[in-house]
Amino acid sequence: MEIKFFDEVPKPRQEVRIKQLGLYMYEDQRRVQVGFVITPFSERPSLEVSIRNPWGEEVSSLHVIESLDTNFSLTMHLRDKVPSDTYEVIATLYYATPETEREDVHTVTRPLDATRAGEQ
Repeated sequence: MEIKFFDEVPKPRQEVRIKQLGLYMYEDQRRVQVGFVITPFSERPSLEVSIRNPWGEEVSSLHVIESLDTNFSLTMHLRDKVPSDTYEVIATLYYATPETEREDVHTVTRPLDATRAGEQ
């Protein structure tokens, strides 16, 4: 049996935030690991992540529906036809159900330098 103890009290949806958005660029310059640290929550939040090139075109996206964890990472693939040296990563934490309209709670934007492999 596993008992989990929290350092922080789970927060209501209005107080849930993306505490950290970590980026790790792979050497192939076509994949980026996106790491999240989220405030402990009482209701499971969803996340939408979009990576855009300098022209504003979306080159990668992902959705996490009702996350169970407060700390996790996923790998995204950059799918633009003409690779760029710089990108913008936009992560939005939100709540939604089939019966309710989407409620965006927190958004974080970070630059991504595709020419620099490793943690950013």
